[in-house]
Amino acid sequence: MSENTFTRRVLRDNTVVIDTGRVLDNNNAHEMVALISDCQAQGYVYVILDMARLEFLSSAGVGSILGTIEVSRDAGGDIVLCNVSPSILHILEVLDIAEYLKIRGNEEEATSACLNNG
Repeated sequence: MSENTFTRRVLRDNTVVIDTGRVLDNNNAHEMVALISDCQAQGYVYVILDMARLEFLSSAGVGSILGTIEVSRDAGGDIVLCNVSPSILHILEVLDIAEYLKIRGNEEEATSACLNNG
């Protein structure tokens, strides 16, 4: 797969947005874990994963999300996915984890979910 970079942008004191790029797989899942963990360590209890550009999600990519979600939830926040394409949503549904995750249509809805804790 091609080179992929993640970017993060602070939205509010307790919320950060991470652009997942085009690929989240075995080659870079550890980088996603490190980035999310770093954000959580800095006090961002809400992490919004913007998946607008995501074209490929492997099981390792899914694991990078699932492996960090409880830290946010234990701190009273969450990891919120947004701009999830139908093909990526299908993967999450097949794995039977879509209901476990907080998924919103776009960044505005994800931000609102963080503000309203729901």
